Amino acid sequence: MSTSGTPQFRYTQTPSKVLHLRNLPWECTEEELIELCKPFGKIVNTKCNVGANRNQAFVEFADLNQAISMVSYYASSSEPAQVRGKTVYIQYSNRHEIVNNKSPGDVPGNVLLVTIEGVEAGDVSIDVIHLVFSAFGFVHKIATFEKAAGFQALIQFSDAETASAARNALDGRSIPRYLLPEHVGSSHLRISYSAHTDLNIKFQSHRSRDYTNPYLPVNPTAIEGLVQPAVGPDGKKKEPESNVLLASIENMQYAVTVEVLHTVFSAFGTVQKIAIFEKNGQTQALIQYPDVATAAVAREALEGHCIYDGGYCKLHLSYSRHTDLNVKAYSDKSRDYTVTEASLFAAQQVSAVPPAQPLWQNPQAGPLYPGNNFSGAGAAQSQLPPGQVPSWDPNMQAGRPPFVSAPSPYPGQNFVASSGPVYAAAAMPTGSSPQVQTGSQPGVPSNLRPGGVSSPGQPPY
Repeated sequence: MSTSGTPQFRYTQTPSKVLHLRNLPWECTEEELIELCKPFGKIVNTKCNVGANRNQAFVEFADLNQAISMVSYYASSSEPAQVRGKTVYIQYSNRHEIVNNKSPGDVPGNVLLVTIEGVEAGDVSIDVIHLVFSAFGFVHKIATFEKAAGFQALIQFSDAETASAARNALDGRSIPRYLLPEHVGSSHLRISYSAHTDLNIKFQSHRSRDYTNPYLPVNPTAIEGLVQPAVGPDGKKKEPESNVLLASIENMQYAVTVEVLHTVFSAFGTVQKIAIFEKNGQTQALIQYPDVATAAVAREALEGHCIYDGGYCKLHLSYSRHTDLNVKAYSDKSRDYTVTEASLFAAQQVSAVPPAQPLWQNPQAGPLYPGNNFSGAGAAQSQLPPGQVPSWDPNMQAGRPPFVSAPSPYPGQNFVASSGPVYAAAAMPTGSSPQVQTGSQPGVPSNLRPGGVSSPGQPPY
């Protein structure tokens, strides 16, 4: 689907006469690659079955323009490139020529990387894997895990010769049917060499096993692994559902922002939170809905669809283990739509508001600015009859000349009194002492006695 009104920024790649092809079928041959690429120019070199999954390849054209024409053609075509019915993703390679060195998966070692196709985690137990591979020699350690390629295992033998014998005999073969659960039709082994030489197994469990150390502690997950996973009506294991979807974005030729994802996924319900991140060189995102039902509807509708026309930004959706995302309320890579705009605006303004000036002043303190007409309360008290407390009289200020501030450290800052009272006099409770000296005369400083004589110890201003 395409989103109108959203600017489409295209990511640029440096053109190269070497193209990188992904998502190829297993054991894709050189002839199949040449058949796909030869309409666009002369092929001078190829490199097949690259990567741990052996589903990638490189093709080198004789001329740069030939490679550009192939990328441009499939970028604008509604029909994607295909090999054996599988969609192949094409992009420019970072390399400018193909050097046919052996990849790490081709260098013999004592540890094998095994990918078991057609099964999921829990379908093939670690005991079955040990039974199959121990036919070729003593198996020291096994570690199983899940990757994008599927269910995989690392199997450590005593030496490279034993590992090579197991690889040559089992690569491309299937695990015997009687060793698999009933809902599994078939499984195929894809085996390459690992760069590891000694696996670090910390616990005996249903996912890892060290056959050289019987005293290794047992992880509680070893017991949990005996529980059979839930299966659906079709016999396949059901994926645990969640209200948070994990979206992997393929063929990302245009920018996918938080706003774009919100536009796409909010069509099926209220989107609460979004977080975008990079993992293994691929853009992924987490989208949180209020409930599992809404997330299930969105996953069913959007799985395999493209955000932009032409096959760009294809979505692959699965359920996340998360249930409540912890994201920043507003950033380029995340958004929390449960935070109201008013609350967000108020939070952003807190740091911009200057701290309020204290209204309370010490009544015993002296004048802050030497030279002004207002003295500290202590000096005024010595000139008043007992029981009277002096204070500032707003009625007196109108008749006073503007007071002069002390020399300021900032040139040009002269403070001039306003033409009228700034604060209105508050009403006095009955029986309280008056705070305004009503007998003062306009224009006479409050620290002078009648007659112009200052109080003892107080020099006149």
